[in-house]
Formats: sequence, structure tokens, C-alpha cells
Amino acid sequence: MFADLLNRLLAPAPAALPAAEADLSLASLLVRLARADDHYGDDERVRIDRVLSARKGLTMPEAAALRAEAEILESEAPDTVRFTRSLKDAVPYEDRTELLEAMWDVALADGSRDAVEDALIRMVANLLGVSDRDSALARQRIEAKRL
Repeated sequence: MFADLLNRLLAPAPAALPAAEADLSLASLLVRLARADDHYGDDERVRIDRVLSARKGLTMPEAAALRAEAEILESEAPDTVRFTRSLKDAVPYEDRTELLEAMWDVALADGSRDAVEDALIRMVANLLGVSDRDSALARQRIEAKRL
């Protein structure tokens, strides 16, 4: 399964992904974000599980299983741009800010902002066609939920 998905993601012009593969790509992007600062702890794993559970209506064990698959895929996939391109093709524009909310939720899971994570989110927002303003509003919505 991973080999087939990786081949599609690495194609010069990847086609839109089926929903299950788009979910796996999103989860892999969240794992990549959480690993970006070289600290991938339990707080970030739990946050990814919660984000996936809430976004996809999964039970916590189902979300944890999806995250575990995503950890494998993320470690094998060389290119953040490919994940983002596949998600852009698979997710309607109006839902892309929700992807950024998910990313901000994971990035802020450890209680602090990290420059590496911020840079990755800015790059992903740009690749998704989401403005810096909309990304900032997504971050503010997540920060407000944490208060």
C-alpha cells in the first residue's frame, strides 16, 4: 500500500487521491510537522491522534493506527511538497484552512511555537494556496481553543 501511494505522490503530476489516502497523506504531513523540530514526543502523538479523531470521526485507537501508518509513510517519503500537492488536489479550497488548523494544533501541542514548525506551516500554506492571513487566522482559532 505504501509503495503504491508513494509512487502516486512522486509522479510528476499526481492525481487526486481517494479519501483514505488523502487522510493518510494529511496524517503523514502532521507527523512530518511534529518531527520538524527534532522532538517528537507523546504530547504531539496524542495531539495528532486527537486531531485525526475529531477531523475524521475516528475512535482514538483508529486514529492511533492511522498515525502509526503515517509515521512509516512519512519516514519513507522524501518530499513535503508531494504530500501538499496531493492534499491540494484532494481537498476543496474551502476546507484547506482546516488542514492548517490541524497543523497549528499539532505545532502548538507542546505549548510553544518553533521557528522550524512555523516555516513548514508557511510553506504548506503557500503550496495549498492559502494566504498568510488565513493561516494566521487558523492559528488564532487554535490558540483561542487552548485558552
